[in-house]
Parts: sequence; structure tokens; C-alpha cells
Amino acid sequence: MSLSVAKLAQPLPVHDRTMSFLTTTPFLGSASSHKLRFIPTVKLFPRSTSSSTVVSVSRVVKDNKLKSSTHLLITKEEGLQVYEDMILGRFFEDMCAQMYYRGKMFGFVHLYNGQEAVSTGFIKLLKKEDSVVSTYRDHVHALSKGVPARAVMSELFGKATGCSRGQGGSMHMFSKEHNVIGGFAFIAEGIPVATGAAFSSKYRREVLKETDCDHVTLAFFGDGTCNNGQFYECLNMAALWKLPIVFVVENNLWAIGMSHLRSTSDPHIWKKGPAFGMPGVHVDGMDVLKVREVAKEAIERARRGEGPTLVECETYRFRGHSLADPDELRDPAEKAHYAGRDPISALKKYMIENKLASEQELKSIEKKIDEVVEEAVAFADASPYPPRSQLLENVFADPKGFGIGPDGKYRCEDPKFTEGTAHV
Repeated sequence: MSLSVAKLAQPLPVHDRTMSFLTTTPFLGSASSHKLRFIPTVKLFPRSTSSSTVVSVSRVVKDNKLKSSTHLLITKEEGLQVYEDMILGRFFEDMCAQMYYRGKMFGFVHLYNGQEAVSTGFIKLLKKEDSVVSTYRDHVHALSKGVPARAVMSELFGKATGCSRGQGGSMHMFSKEHNVIGGFAFIAEGIPVATGAAFSSKYRREVLKETDCDHVTLAFFGDGTCNNGQFYECLNMAALWKLPIVFVVENNLWAIGMSHLRSTSDPHIWKKGPAFGMPGVHVDGMDVLKVREVAKEAIERARRGEGPTLVECETYRFRGHSLADPDELRDPAEKAHYAGRDPISALKKYMIENKLASEQELKSIEKKIDEVVEEAVAFADASPYPPRSQLLENVFADPKGFGIGPDGKYRCEDPKFTEGTAHV
């Protein structure tokens, strides 16, 4: 038997509704009194005192923290860790832009500037055994999960020391050691993989009786992905089997050059969660503290065996879709508005005002990360390219390469087989 409860989270009023580019927008910063229906066990946030009252994430965060003795949303140790991770993501991506324009990287390179609160807010709450599945905008997800900066930079340089041995490049970060299952170039492609990883965790625990296997999977994807079939199929499967997965929508409002508001019949992505029997939550993705509060409960919910959660993080990328994008389609006023809501600046301000850190402490972190990124570039630049013999590895089912010829010999062993391919 289901029961009505107040909406879990309303879209936060993060926009200035007087700005010209938002005046006709029914989504950004909007509120709704629509009630959702859940089974009794689904309680991502406490109920409000009135069933008709809309409960925002910020309200829940405030109410929860007022019960503590410190009234702070984060400890000093947590704050410094979060700040360092966000700075690493920002500085690393800024360096990627420099290296790309110097001809050190090739192909498409999609940067994460502006969205750091989402990666840090979620991934820094994971255990090493938990898995992350990303998109083509995957560098910072890999860094947050613990993949060394030098391994990510080397992969971008196409070097053998890269986390994918130089064969993946910008859109295909992978690390078995850190359970980064991959970046995926095609949108929605990673969601079924993440769902499979979550199924594996449940199977190991319930069928193979590995009682300590409480691993959780995070699936990251953008707003454009939410109009693809795999998204809906996997929401259904995850809810049906109560898989330990959190679907994290990084809604940066633009799918390449297509506005989210023009491409989606109902732009409130979080509403799609309840349609499949799971909680749907909207959170201000430019505020790492709010993201962390939602992430904590969603991850723990999955770890307790209570099933999946759909979290829509409304965020914004500060650069074009990729470094090849001149970024001429977005309104300059919109870009300026979000630049003023920089998540790193907001966290820095919060920590200093609440005496969690001094200006000097934060500057020392920035200096440290500067050195880490510089060392990553030097390491990548000095690393060798993959050997030519690696060209066909992990490409075909035949471990030797391209199958067996009529003469019974492996085709890849014929020196003429790779004639005409690029030398590396």
C-alpha cells in the first residue's frame, strides 16, 4: 500500500528570475506543489510538518544541522578534503585546455569546469570498492575517485603510462584498481554498464553470500541523455530489482548546443524517478554542501539495500561543450550569472566565514595542487607512446588480434597486416 508524502525536493531558487534569459522559463528555479507517491519504506528526507508543504533540500539540510552542536554543514577535515578535490579538478582541466591548444592532446576534449561540486560531492563519499561510471566528460570523475593525476594526464597525451594505456584518450578513462569502470563517448551508453555493476554487487551479496559486499555504483550522465531509451530501461530494471545504484544527472542545461528546455517535454528530470518507483531529488549542483547532503542519504540508502535513487543536480559548465566549441549559442547573461555562482568560490567563502580554514590554508592547498598538475604534465610528456604491437590488443575476442587466416596462422603475425597503419 502506497501513501502520499510531500515532494522530496523542489528545484532550488538558484536563478534570478528577473534576468531576461529566464523570464519565460517554467523550470529553472520553479516550484511545484505536486505530490508524489512512494511505498512506505522510501524516506530519502523527513516529512515536513504539513503534507502539502514542499520540502526543499536546503530546508532539510538546515533542519538536520540545527540538531547538531556545531550547526556547521561540514567539519574542517572534510572541508579541506572537499576543497582540495575541487581545486584539483579545476586546475587539472585548466591545464588540459593549455595542453590541447599546444597540440599535446588530440580529438575531442570535454572539460568539467563549473561542475566540480557534483563530482566531489558524490564521489568523495564512496569507498574504494564502490564503482563509478562516467561519460565523455570524465577526467574529474576519475580524479575524484583517486586515479592519479599523472595517469589521467598521460591518457590524455595518448601515452603508455595512461590509465587506459594510451588507447582510450579523453573520453575513455578506466581504472580497475579504483573501480572507475569507464568514461563512455556515446550518451546513455554507460548507464546499462553501471546497472550491470550494481546487479553484480547485489548478486554477490544475495546469491554468492558475500555478506561484506555492500558496494554501490554511481552512474553519471547529462540532461541530454535523459531522452534516451537506455535511461528508462535501466531505471525500470534498477527499481524492479532494488539495485544499489544512484543515477546522477549532471543537468548543465545544455546538450551540446541544444537547450534542455527545448528538447524535453517535462524538464524536471527528477520527476522520472517516482514514475519508476524510486525517489527523485533535485538539488543545487553549484553548492557542494547541498550535493553532499543528498549524496550521503542516496548512497547509504543503496548500501542498506533499499534500492536506487535518481538525483538531478542543476549545474553549469563554464566552457563550451568541448574545446572545439566556440560556445556562441549560450546567452552571455546566462554564462555571467552562473560564473557568479562558482562552486569553489562559494565553498571557500563558507569555510573562511565559519572559521573552518584560513585564507593561507586554502592557498597552500592551491599551491600543492599546482605542483601536482605540473608534475602530471611533465610525467605525461616524458612517457613513451604505446608500442605498435599494442594496436590490436583488447580490440578483438581473439587475444592475438585479428583472427586466424586460411593458412591457420594468426593474421596479426603477418608483417604486411599492419602496413599502412600509423606509426607511434
